[in-house]
Amino acid sequence: MRVTESRPDPDALLTRAQAEEPQPRHGRLKVFFGMCAGVGKTYAMLQEARERRQSGTDVLAGYIETHKRTETDALKVGLEELPPLWVDYRGVRLRELDLDAVLARRPGLVLVDELAHTNAESLRHAKRYQDVLEILDAGIDVYTTVNVQHIESLNDVVAQITGVSVNETVPDSMIERADEIELVDIPPDDLLERLREGKVYVADQVQRAVQQFFRRENLVALRELALRETAARVGEQVRVERAGRGETRPWATSERILVCVGPSPLSARVIRIARRMAAAVQAEWLAVSIETPGQSEIATAQVRRNLKLAERLGAEPTVLSGDRVVDEILAYAVRHNVTKIVVGKPTLPRWREWLRGSIVDELIRRSGEIDVHVVKGEPEDVVAARASTDRRQVDWKAYAAATGVIAVCTILAAIAGPYVPTVNLTMIFLAGVVFVATRYTVGPSVLGSVLAAFLFNFLFTEPYYTFVIHDPTLFITFIALLVTALVVSGLAQRVRRQAQGMRTRYHRTFALYFMSRQLAAAASADSLARVAAKHVADVFQGDTVILIPDSLGHLAAVAQSGEFAAELTNERTAAQWVFEHRQWAGWSTETLPASQAIYLPLIASGKPLGVLAMRPRRPESPLEPDQRHMLETFATQLAIAMERAAFASEAEVARREAETEHVRSSLLSCVSHDLRTPLAAIAGAASTLVDDPAQLTGTARRELAQSIAEEAGRLNQLVGKLLDMTRLEAAGFRLQKDWYPLDELVGAALTRLSSALHPRPVTTDIPGDLPLLQVDGPLIEEVLGNLLENAARYTPSDSTVTVRASSATNGILVEVMDEGPGLQPGTEKDIFRRFVRHRPSGDRSGSGLGLAICEAVVRLHGGQMGAENRLGGGARFWFTLPVTPETPPGFSGASDSAAADQTSPTSTLETMM
Repeated sequence: MRVTESRPDPDALLTRAQAEEPQPRHGRLKVFFGMCAGVGKTYAMLQEARERRQSGTDVLAGYIETHKRTETDALKVGLEELPPLWVDYRGVRLRELDLDAVLARRPGLVLVDELAHTNAESLRHAKRYQDVLEILDAGIDVYTTVNVQHIESLNDVVAQITGVSVNETVPDSMIERADEIELVDIPPDDLLERLREGKVYVADQVQRAVQQFFRRENLVALRELALRETAARVGEQVRVERAGRGETRPWATSERILVCVGPSPLSARVIRIARRMAAAVQAEWLAVSIETPGQSEIATAQVRRNLKLAERLGAEPTVLSGDRVVDEILAYAVRHNVTKIVVGKPTLPRWREWLRGSIVDELIRRSGEIDVHVVKGEPEDVVAARASTDRRQVDWKAYAAATGVIAVCTILAAIAGPYVPTVNLTMIFLAGVVFVATRYTVGPSVLGSVLAAFLFNFLFTEPYYTFVIHDPTLFITFIALLVTALVVSGLAQRVRRQAQGMRTRYHRTFALYFMSRQLAAAASADSLARVAAKHVADVFQGDTVILIPDSLGHLAAVAQSGEFAAELTNERTAAQWVFEHRQWAGWSTETLPASQAIYLPLIASGKPLGVLAMRPRRPESPLEPDQRHMLETFATQLAIAMERAAFASEAEVARREAETEHVRSSLLSCVSHDLRTPLAAIAGAASTLVDDPAQLTGTARRELAQSIAEEAGRLNQLVGKLLDMTRLEAAGFRLQKDWYPLDELVGAALTRLSSALHPRPVTTDIPGDLPLLQVDGPLIEEVLGNLLENAARYTPSDSTVTVRASSATNGILVEVMDEGPGLQPGTEKDIFRRFVRHRPSGDRSGSGLGLAICEAVVRLHGGQMGAENRLGGGARFWFTLPVTPETPPGFSGASDSAAADQTSPTSTLETMM
């Protein structure tokens, strides 16, 4: 008795598990869907909302657009309506949904009309559907409306049909999220009548609408699109519900036909019959072929031709791998909710069906509620069919090897015969049978089994050298040996086929995984193309070229593997055709089959990104169906990776633009203030000197002149600071390094800032054994001066400022510590950014460039810089400088050089914090 293994579908189990998991409370979304404006979506939504209100639901009309239609306005009576949010935009008052009011009110159901609406710029979300998502996340049910032309994936189709481009769109994921979709439909003639009666638009807009968008042919096409879209969404919901319940029976909500394709030419007529059946009931139809291990090349080629025919006729072809043909067919039919299976009538003799089993008979018995239609091929094709399926190349070496193994077993049995019981000799023959079965195909295995049984009977049972058995026990042994040998041979062959199938699937999976991993590691489009070209060439044994369009839309090769790119000039027309029509073409296809290569479009998100061209090294062997699927998968992976790289590049450009805009805005804000302040003081003092020179005393004139000089110096410092920052960030900037002792750099900075630090006491702790530093002395001195000036500006006059240095890992650590109010928590890293100013005292003076320049100088020297608050109060600024292991050659006069550079106007970086 054969035991049928029945395993549940893993995808169905996963779907059920996900459905049974406790989910956070989200609102339910119902979409009232129509072909265009005027079909009655808002009317239907208000009608159902009134019914929900009567049943006790808390209903809130969040945003309703009635377009002054009397019937629709009447349905609003009795419903609580949320006051609109009025937004002023470029001199116009816009009426918008008050999202915060909806969330604060928390009704059971809110009505939000016009899902595709674009919000005013000042609102939280750019699109109204984003408002709806936030409302749903808050656990509030939503009713909304949308037209078919607003769905993102159909936007270009609608534009092609109507000639009108719609800018406001809703992503398909929003429609897919809907818990319920209700199609609001009306015949085109009735809609045109409503339009003429003024029930859709006001009178002055009717004529223009009828001449442009609301033409009858447009409405018919839009209606079909709306019906198909609704049917597709409902069909998807049926599939999910069916998978969630783990159903193995078909749900005949719509006809879906599956035709079984085999290597026989009879399959061509079976495919055509299935096509006519599908066309008669407007049903989707699928074509499936089961690839069994050990299938001959002739059979594989015939299957490929049959699947191409099915694909040409509109079927979705699929190739499955497996040893149990019926199991694979039924499992595929259950997964795809197939209602009818079409299979060809068997042409094998009845006795061969008894021996091998009949696939058709087993399919009929186990199909359950799926209808099985058995059709017959053309009579004149039967001979050709049998010839093509039975004609196989015989491996005579395998048969000879099987005979040789059994001969060796016979010799061993003859040697062991005098020493062991006769019954035990069967184990020697059984071992030989297993050996043959694990290494060769079915034919040699069966031959070995039969030879082993009959040689054992002929040579080792009495009477010897005859096929007669006198001892009944030996007769049972003979039958057991024969049956066991055949069973073991069959099992071994099955294991070999399964292992071969697993190896094939492993190689395919590994190839996809390896390419995915390499594509994930690549960053640019060129590197992605190089990875894909090399991988495709290795897997498919052909020359590969990746072509990407330039700014004019002309394809250009960006990556290649092999020598095909040099010969691509003659075939560029084929590649351009594939790019423009988004279809396969070239070798092993029905379009431009004379081409040397096969061309695949690289499509992602519905947009062509390029073309993959592959020229086989053996063009006499067309692509098999599984190879076509794998090549298509490679192309899809490459397209998705290229799209990801493009998105990343666009995001980086957007980030840089945003950062540049932020820097520009900060610079304008900061510089305008800091320039205006000294300029105003200079202008005021100068005008006083010019307008009233006679009334001013000598002291007043000196004070005004001093004010002009101070403000001019401050202005000069600001401009110098901007120039210094630009110079440090320039690509060609080079440090002017020399050997300096750290104590001299610190002393020079303290001397220059002595007046600013007075009367604060300054303590220094610099060990005398610190190594010399090879640095740009003036720049490091300005870093120290910058930090000391910060300490003088933001600390009390009686507080202590400490400068300390010590040896650190691979360098010297320099610290400047004060006893002031310290830094605002969380700003320790931000203060080193340009134009950032965080002052606990509220002081907003300075450009915000000083610490940014310090950090840039230290970074150019190969060090690091940071800041933090001290435990006892105050701030601690620190930076590290690397130590060069070399001994300075003939060091002398470094301090003189440093002292001389202290007054050099070209190296001074004054602090304007």
